[in-house]
Amino acid sequence: MSTRYKMKVSYDGTNYWGWQVQPSHRTVQGEIERLLREMTCQKRVRVESSGRTDTGVHARAQVAHFDLEEPLKDPKYFQRGLNAQLDRDIRIDTLEKVSSDFHARFSAVGKEYRYFIYNGLIVPPTKRLYCLQEGRPLDIEKMRLAADYLVGTHDFAPFAANRKVPIKSTVRTINSFHVRKHGADITLEVQGNGFLYKMVRGLAGFLVHVGMGRLNPEDAVGILEHGKRTAKVQTAQPHGLFLWKVFY
Repeated sequence: MSTRYKMKVSYDGTNYWGWQVQPSHRTVQGEIERLLREMTCQKRVRVESSGRTDTGVHARAQVAHFDLEEPLKDPKYFQRGLNAQLDRDIRIDTLEKVSSDFHARFSAVGKEYRYFIYNGLIVPPTKRLYCLQEGRPLDIEKMRLAADYLVGTHDFAPFAANRKVPIKSTVRTINSFHVRKHGADITLEVQGNGFLYKMVRGLAGFLVHVGMGRLNPEDAVGILEHGKRTAKVQTAQPHGLFLWKVFY
């Protein structure tokens, strides 16, 4: 009987083609699975995450699980071994044994994403890989009003990208959506029960255009009612996005 382990993973997605394993590209899942196979001598180890992140997207607290045929003698020691061999842009922050009915994706009840914007003409070098630079002035109050319109249960298909994979429903619930500003730094904090493909980046792109005055806050209502993606919603660049927390 196999033993299940849960881990919290943080990573800088700059040098990876997202989370999910891809045959000809370097991914976060691929790197972790490769090391798990080497360190356990198990031919196949599948790491299941709370959800995929796209190329260039980062994670502060991705959650994943995997099963091993032989239990680990010391998970903490094994965790240190993983971190010693992984590149420093991936860290296993926690590793623990869990019950077999835990599932990183299906047991999750919600997530928080944060999107970072630098609203200035010269982005500090230390932030260039982790935020969207927008040099034009952004109206924060209008962005906040637009975010308020998006809170609640809606069909968010107009803010998502078509992955060409059938899904049961495009209805999701946003529990909170905050726009915070500190100097030139703007942070979009959104919590919900789940998010569609590139949905958060669509929401961020919409708010940026509202802040620039290209769209009005109340346009959010019309976009949701229309039900389909239009040119009004632009997908923001990936490097400003972080998977911040997964709720269980």
